[in-house]
Amino acid sequence: MLLSTRSWRLALMGSTSGLLLATAFSTLAATNQPKKPAAASGHPVLRHVAPVVGSLRYNRDVQPILAANCISCHGPDSASRQAGLRLDRPADAAAIKNRTAAIIPGNPAASEMITRITGRGQLMPPPSTHKTLTPAQIATLTRWVKEGAKYELHWSYVAPVRPTLPAVKNVSWARNPIDRFVLARLEKAGLTPAPEADRRTLARRVSLDLTGLPPEPADVEAYVKDKSPNAYEKLVDKFFASPHYGEHRGRYWLDAARYADTNGIHFDNYREMWAYRDWVINALNKNLPFDKFTVEQLAGDLLPNPTTEQLVATGFNRCNITTNEGGAIDEEYRVLYARDRAETTSAVFLGSTLNCSVCHDHKYDPYTQKDF
Repeated sequence: MLLSTRSWRLALMGSTSGLLLATAFSTLAATNQPKKPAAASGHPVLRHVAPVVGSLRYNRDVQPILAANCISCHGPDSASRQAGLRLDRPADAAAIKNRTAAIIPGNPAASEMITRITGRGQLMPPPSTHKTLTPAQIATLTRWVKEGAKYELHWSYVAPVRPTLPAVKNVSWARNPIDRFVLARLEKAGLTPAPEADRRTLARRVSLDLTGLPPEPADVEAYVKDKSPNAYEKLVDKFFASPHYGEHRGRYWLDAARYADTNGIHFDNYREMWAYRDWVINALNKNLPFDKFTVEQLAGDLLPNPTTEQLVATGFNRCNITTNEGGAIDEEYRVLYARDRAETTSAVFLGSTLNCSVCHDHKYDPYTQKDF
């Protein structure tokens, strides 16, 4: 299903808010949850540790531990890698060296990583790093290896799957699916939702978010007095219909597109880019579908019989810093401009720091310098 620019924006709002809330509630849960006795383990440091509840996931439960304590010396950076060991890739972590492997899926007792982090060999992380694994982290890594040491790709490379809605006690509180996830975290932490905001507060919040401006007093009073079941939806639609919606939301896109009214180098002279700015604002106000919003900016000039508006949309690729210095070397700046466009396109549309591959193979993503 294609997302419009508005639904795409609201989906990002929901996912970002959900991530922040989930992180906050997870921290609260970890802080406030009473400790439970753990099953006896073969090593004293693993005794009396609260087990991770539910199934383990690499990206959520394991990768943060490895990233904070192990990956700087046993990861993708060849310059800082120790002992030729990588723990960020399953094939490397399970490679047999000196008749053993750092990770032997399903067998923590024979896995050298578990031996080291539990102090039964050379202690890892080394004391010189001033990093120490907690008993709970050791228990998580041990359990992960025992369960098969299943890795996951970075979340940005994993196709999203609609999750099952969590069970909650206060079912009547949730008005939409996102509410169920928020409420589940609250209930897990023993917390209750804050009281609902009054209508004047809510009108101010949604107006500032969608238009960047406080609401007109008359609009607030009309919303306060509106007793219809879809009063809030009507208020949101009113702000969506405002020309200020595109002006406000367009600022964020134009920042990412590196929009500016001057060249940026040498005299930093004025340049005519306002037509592209207006195209972005109008596209948001027209609720242009996101696929068209993307295609027209990246390749509007390559469409069959492109309109003037579609040609203007390609200003996305012309927002880069330029120079009109007489002594500039043409070939040098052609390369710089192409580099800038590749970096911006990857950052905006892929969410990836492809610019790291300008000087070397990417240390965290699967991009090589040659690919760049």
